[in-house]
Amino acid sequence: MISRSAAELALSAALETGGDFAEVFVEDTRRNRLQLMDERLDSVTSDRSHGAGVRVFSGASAYYATTNDTSPEGLVRAAKQAAAALLGAKKLAVKPLDVVVSPAPFPVKQRPGDVAGSRKSAILHAASKAARAEGAAIQQVIASLSDVETDVLIANTEGVFASDRRTYTRLGVQAVATGGGGNQTGFQGPGRHMGYEMFEALIDPEAAARTAARTALTMLAAPLCPAGVMPVAIESGFGGVIFHEACGHSLEATSVSLGNSEFCGKLGQRIASPVVTAVDDGTLQGEWGSIKIDDEGTPANRLVLIEDGILKNYMIDKLGGRRMGMPVTGSSRRQSYAFAPTSRMRNTFIAPGDSEDSEIIATMGDGLYAAKMGGGSVNPATGEFNFAVSEGYWVKDGKIDHPVRGATLIGRGGEVLRKIDRVGKHLKLAQGMCGSISGSVPVNVGQPLIRVTGMTVGGR
Repeated sequence: MISRSAAELALSAALETGGDFAEVFVEDTRRNRLQLMDERLDSVTSDRSHGAGVRVFSGASAYYATTNDTSPEGLVRAAKQAAAALLGAKKLAVKPLDVVVSPAPFPVKQRPGDVAGSRKSAILHAASKAARAEGAAIQQVIASLSDVETDVLIANTEGVFASDRRTYTRLGVQAVATGGGGNQTGFQGPGRHMGYEMFEALIDPEAAARTAARTALTMLAAPLCPAGVMPVAIESGFGGVIFHEACGHSLEATSVSLGNSEFCGKLGQRIASPVVTAVDDGTLQGEWGSIKIDDEGTPANRLVLIEDGILKNYMIDKLGGRRMGMPVTGSSRRQSYAFAPTSRMRNTFIAPGDSEDSEIIATMGDGLYAAKMGGGSVNPATGEFNFAVSEGYWVKDGKIDHPVRGATLIGRGGEVLRKIDRVGKHLKLAQGMCGSISGSVPVNVGQPLIRVTGMTVGGR
């Protein structure tokens, strides 16, 4: 994408005013998206973005400049713009870029650019037809298919010269059911860090569409959920969004390094129930949140965040590491060159436990079974969260009795971690896009079925 000599020139210019570290990040991204609405191809878009960002550190401060001009001259101009924020005179020498980090990308058998538009359209039509076939109350189906192929190059003054190719493919199906209970929506959004081969072995578009439609239909006839403090069982897969939002963000250096996390200074301390082990793993083959290297050129790894309830690690990027006096963890990510990177999650999940799913439900008495989670909000500094339950069921005397709608889960991340008393054996992951100060990035959330002994449930 750029030569070593061009990178070295830019890095040298970035250090002219006294910076003690500099980095060049170059990106070339191709995107395609198709959307089908009401059986008609509503939109087809393609775009390409190309550019670079140059970052300069001085102690625990960072300065960032971006450009669309990735010629040697353009990179030097951007470097000088970033360096202009500093007033020092001492200039450090740039190390030779001889620390080559270029792992083989995750294998892609069917690159998005090689897949015909007719095949993509056929996937969407099949999904839409399957969703509508679930019932006459399905009044609207929106199906989308997106793919992204990105090449990145990272060079820095520690001698790193790293590169990677990333390919993401994702299906989205939203089904809306209309009836006496108003409108109810179901959604499925499976995706992988791979090409269109995922539809041949891993993802059935019609099955995903049927699941979305069944959620909407089930909730359409459901009564409102009772409110109060009660036991809550949260299903596997996207149920992990609560840990991701209410706890995961509070374990990122983005928050911890500034003292804005409820888990600051708690390494080695118990922050969760002994049945809870939580992991952030960037190495899982072909998974939506996996990376070969992070956006600072550090190889991905498997990072145990919580082990048997004890806090073991934070997720740390270079700037956060400087502020915390701790090493990086391969967790630095960004949406594009337009954003400076920061610590972010990858595939973050509660690890399997030893409880049977049937026992988790059978011993909970009366409470809520959250089969599918929706969106919500969280304050990382306090861990306070509020999440919607998109598909819920009332449990009576240890048996799933009937569906309920309108439930919300309210609480604090740290409190919920301590109240988890059961963790099932069957881990599932689910795909999402996570937003933070470095933009929106692909992540997996996940968990087995878990149970919280007492949560505040908002309802009627």
